[in-house]
Parts: sequence; structure tokens; C-alpha cells
Amino acid sequence: MNIIICGAGEVGTHAAEVLSNRGHRITVVDSNEQRLRGIADSLDVATFEGNCAHAEVLRNAGVPECDLLVAATSDDAINLLTASIGKALGADRVIARVHRGTYFEQRGLDYQKHFGIDTMICPEFATATAIARTMRNPAALAIEHFARGKVEMQEFAVDESAPAAGRPLAELHLPHGARVGAVARGSTVFIPDADTRLAPGDSMVLVANADVFEEARQMFHAEKARHRSVVIMGGPIMAIWLCRILQHRDWSIRLFEKDRKLALELAERLDWVTVLNADPTERDVFQEEQIGPADVFIALLDDDEDNIIGCVLAKSQGVERVIAVVQRSNYLDLLSHIGVDHPFSPRVVAAKEIEQTIDDAPVRVLTNLFAGAIDAYRVRAAEGAALLGKSLRELKISPDYVIAAIRRGENVWVPGGDDTIEKDDIVLVIGRHGMEKQLKQMLRT
Repeated sequence: MNIIICGAGEVGTHAAEVLSNRGHRITVVDSNEQRLRGIADSLDVATFEGNCAHAEVLRNAGVPECDLLVAATSDDAINLLTASIGKALGADRVIARVHRGTYFEQRGLDYQKHFGIDTMICPEFATATAIARTMRNPAALAIEHFARGKVEMQEFAVDESAPAAGRPLAELHLPHGARVGAVARGSTVFIPDADTRLAPGDSMVLVANADVFEEARQMFHAEKARHRSVVIMGGPIMAIWLCRILQHRDWSIRLFEKDRKLALELAERLDWVTVLNADPTERDVFQEEQIGPADVFIALLDDDEDNIIGCVLAKSQGVERVIAVVQRSNYLDLLSHIGVDHPFSPRVVAAKEIEQTIDDAPVRVLTNLFAGAIDAYRVRAAEGAALLGKSLRELKISPDYVIAAIRRGENVWVPGGDDTIEKDDIVLVIGRHGMEKQLKQMLRT
């Protein structure tokens, strides 16, 4: 693909490196000559100097002929304008990187639609989502990009005391937006149907909309989840999104912010969070607030070194798991050696989001389940496919598959029997291993 990346900062540079390594033809546009010189010296990419918010600069950089324009400067407004101009000039697809919640959450206006942008990505939101999934359900990481935080998938065993044990699935009255995707019983693995009765000890995969997942899980795994404690250091927008994702998830959250004005603002916006105007890396604060027994410590400050130091201190004082956010991806491989359990880099997350957005493979395996006997597939429904427009209850696809979730535009949900698959839907299918060819026949022309 011919890809033009506007912005030679952390996100743009890393995206250029990843995408050029994948064989794409990359041009980086930036007004900073020194940054461009550094990129040209280290990467096999073209560069173009100029203000990417000017139509003439974009035209001369080759935007009218490009397959993809990525607006990834540090300024949200410039990114929105650049992507919009690029679309008007003829770019096939445009992606805008934003970090302000006002734009990403479409508060007051659908900015994406207004500016004619195909995709908006927010590295801070995506990183918060990835952190939350690591904390709640590591096995679900593979469907993170597909689900966008709206659908959860988890594998667990059925309890002896579970209300659903021994009853046909058809009689369970699962919450709307929840379904059982696969079952393992001894050495047998299968896709369940309405008559399937789950027995104690069975391993199962539950897929559900995020807002009903816990309710559905309780029907099969009745043991109450232990109330866990998380300490967050720093209060940027990423912390707000993370707290919102963890709300009502059996997490007791304490957020430490040194800036008093910001701490007061956070306390007002996050009334379910205990916000403290203090530095948790100060030993007196650490001891007085009993941070050592916490289950998770997350460092979200803007300074990489401060985040690393905070995590190392927390780990040395007994915190079970520590998570650090670092901007420089070259730190990632080093942190596990000094006790950081899960390092995250927003620019790496952003590059992955861009890469997955432009992945046009019609069928792709997202993850394997039950030692590879079952796969979770991502399939794009093509125009003319035989299954389009039919309700799911009409489709005779078991015992090989189950339609676990549908993504249509920005909406993602676990479908019911009356839902249909439409052209260009992205479908999460749970099915037997090695069924790519059959899935192409089902959902492709």
C-alpha cells in the first residue's frame, strides 16, 4: 500500500517503522526538518517537509494517489483537519489519531462523520482498554481490537453449584447479549446447541456484551469474584478511561495525583474512585496508605522514568502485579528484567491499531482455544454472500460454528436470534480449527 503518515513524533515514527517493515511504501510529512532527517537516516521511507494541514503540502506529498493517509501529529485539531483535507483530495482511506475525549467520544458532535474520517484511533483509550483486559481477563486480549471494549470473552470451568449446571442452554434465559461459544468435556471439544447441558467440570467459553458479562458468568461460575485493589499513579485522560472501564468490576480503586487542582477535578468526575492528592512513591505515603498489599499498581505519569521507578518500588514492597506505561518502546523489552509485569507503550498500541485497521484479509484467526481445537475467527462479510440478510436463527451453521459477535461501524455486540449479518460487517466466529475455507464460502461471494 502507498501510505502517507503526517507527523514525525512518537506515534508517527513508530507507525512508519512497523508499516515499512510490512512492505508498505511510506512517506512521512512533517514541518520539522530535523525530525525528518532522523527518520530518513534510520528508516527506508520517503519524507516531505511541510505543514500537513495545508492542502498544497498534502497534494505535493502525493495524498491524491495514496491508499491511506494517517494523521498522527500531537495536535488533535490538526489531525482532524489533515484527515478531512486528505479525504477531499482523494485519499482512499484516512485515519486520524486523537487523544482528547471530546473528539474520541463524539461529545456534542460526531466529529468522525463531520470531517469525513474513516477511522479515529486514540492510543490512550486503546492502552487503557488493553491494561484493563490484562487485569480482568488476560485470555481476552486476542479479541481486544475487534471488541473495542464492548464484548468480553473468557474461558472457565463450570462450578458444581452453578445454577446453569445440568440444564439445557435453551432453558437458561441468559442475559440478552450473552452466549456460550464452545465447550470442552474431557477430551471432547464441541460447539454447543440449544439442547446442550453443561456439566460441572466442563470448560466453556462465554462471550457477552461487557455490561452483562458478569451476570452471565454467575450462572456458570457462581463463586463471587474476590474484591481486588488497584493503585493508579497519575491522573491523565488514560487514567479516567481506565477507571471507567474498571467501574463495577470488583475493583477497589485508589488514584494518586500530585497536582491538587487536577486531583480535585478527578475526585468530582470519578466519584467511585478514592482520589488522593499525594505521591505514592514517597515512602511515608506508601506505608501510610498501605499500598504494599494492593493487587495491582499502575503507573500512568507522562514521565517514563518516574513510571518505572514507581513500579519497581511497588514491586519491591509486595504489590502482586505492576504495570507501567512508557512512551519509548525501546524500554519495553527491558522492563520485565527489573520486575515490571506488564509494560505498555501507547505508540506501539497505536501502530497496532493502524495495522489492524488496514488488514483487509477476509478471514483471519484471532486466537486458539482449548489447545488449538477451536479457533476464534474474524471474517468480513462480502456483498452477495449467501448468509446476508437472514436472521441467525435461520442459519444452520452448528455444530461447526457460532456467530459470537458482530461489528458494524462503531457498534459491537453479541447478537441474538433475530439479528442479521449485513454487507461489510466484521463477524467474530467461534468454530472448529482449520475451517477458513468453509468460512470464506459462507461469508464471501
